Amino acid sequence: YPDQVTAPYLHLGGVLLTTVLAWPIALHFFRMNSKGEVHSLCHVVCIRLMRGLIIGLYLAVLFSLYLVPLGLYSPCIKEEGTLGPAPALIGHRGAPMLAPENTLMSFEKAVEAGSEGLETDVTISFDGVPFLMHDRSLRRTTNIQEVFKNRTDTLAAMFTWAELESLNAGAWFLSHNPFGTVGSLGAEDHMRAGNQSICSLQAFLQLAAHTDKLVIFDLYRPPRGHPYRDTWIHVCVCVYLRALVQEMDPELQQTSGSRLPLEELRSNHIVKLNLHYSAMSPELVRYYAAVNISTNLYVISEPWLYSLAWCTGVQSVTTNAPQLLSTMSAPLFLMTPDEYNLMWILTDVVSLMLVLTIFMFHCELAEVTQAGCSTV
Repeated sequence: YPDQVTAPYLHLGGVLLTTVLAWPIALHFFRMNSKGEVHSLCHVVCIRLMRGLIIGLYLAVLFSLYLVPLGLYSPCIKEEGTLGPAPALIGHRGAPMLAPENTLMSFEKAVEAGSEGLETDVTISFDGVPFLMHDRSLRRTTNIQEVFKNRTDTLAAMFTWAELESLNAGAWFLSHNPFGTVGSLGAEDHMRAGNQSICSLQAFLQLAAHTDKLVIFDLYRPPRGHPYRDTWIHVCVCVYLRALVQEMDPELQQTSGSRLPLEELRSNHIVKLNLHYSAMSPELVRYYAAVNISTNLYVISEPWLYSLAWCTGVQSVTTNAPQLLSTMSAPLFLMTPDEYNLMWILTDVVSLMLVLTIFMFHCELAEVTQAGCSTV
């Protein structure tokens, strides 16, 4: 990915670096004979071979760089007017840079930051209440060590909803500062973040429905020994979700977390893929789009990576930084083929002129030096 979107600039940097190297190479090339008299034919031959090898290798690298753009591909080199819409932003567990992940505050911040959707992970409590939790245990994102000292490493799904509600799910965010952003919070947000609770699936879906946001979530199967281990999908989650979805968001779409065969995707009525960005390519994005299957990539929080997804035609991305990406009006590194060709030609021409000037300067300097030595 990085070499695709930054390829034009990597080429530019490579040419400039090689041009700068012309100075020490020319200096060494023209002064190889200046250390003293050459007394043997063998010495002369060796020096000439060495000089030829140095200059040949340098010129081979230089001219190879000059021609690199002939085989270069970057999705952000596009004809004017062919750039598609910006990928929709899906808040990854909300807006985890602005509030504790998977809390109501985090999802509200994601909505405020311009997210068009919300992503989360769903676990089911011991008494059958779906709630939001990414980790299998409660150690990282709650104060479980203080409230249930003897159950610190117990799986989250083995707690009742009443026990889960008694935990603080926000203080860890302030103390651990996972993204280094706590200092940017105002006093009110700081206080609110420290008093967040574990969020139920019902509260999450209600927020999504009220704000008209699409949702993506992973459903975790309960562990062995859980009362809903074998019946949770049919008895609890699916029945619960069907009623809730039909009431609040009848257009909720089923997604797949893997690249299944097209026939299987269609037979399961899957219309969206939710994949890690490294698992996709521009060709696959276009292939799925052609058969009306949209692509969501995770987790994309850097502007350069979001730019690449935008240029590639991805429909949506899951991000930790909706507040940052929502401010981008265009992809980074975007240029037309004509603009890039102009940059390529100017870079190569200027580089060649500088290299020739440097070698001519050192050639004349060497001649002057040798003339002075002969006079002496």
